[in-house]
Amino acid sequence: MERRQFLSMTLGAVALAAVPASVRAEDFRKSKPTVWTAKTVDDAIKAMYGSTALTMEGVKLKAPDVASNGGAIPVDFSTDKDITSIAVFQDANPEAAVMVAESTKYSVNKYSIKIKMAKSGTITVVAQGKDGKLYAAKKTLDVALGGCEG
Repeated sequence: MERRQFLSMTLGAVALAAVPASVRAEDFRKSKPTVWTAKTVDDAIKAMYGSTALTMEGVKLKAPDVASNGGAIPVDFSTDKDITSIAVFQDANPEAAVMVAESTKYSVNKYSIKIKMAKSGTITVVAQGKDGKLYAAKKTLDVALGGCEG
């Protein structure tokens, strides 16, 4: 191995090792525990963001109209807004919160997840803009076979 190649590989490894130390993610289960125990979507949104005043624009949400099995419902959502976080809630299970993700200026706010729903209900995606507004989208779907039985 040549000296230059060795040095470039070593510097690359050092740079990769330093990157995880600079990444910081908030653990919302510790910082906002009431979000994860809230029984209604409105209570979970209020616990997460301090308000339930939603602006129904700026977020795209795609989910099936009918889910044959509630055990793995595909949900795609995205936003082009400048946001600080994005969260998913549903009203079919005992706890309303599904997930929360922080967003930075480098984030690509396009997500594909699968969620469980015990029965038919509504999925709500809320994105908190850097302007303080809560942008949202909702989708109601029917679940033929609940996914939370076991």
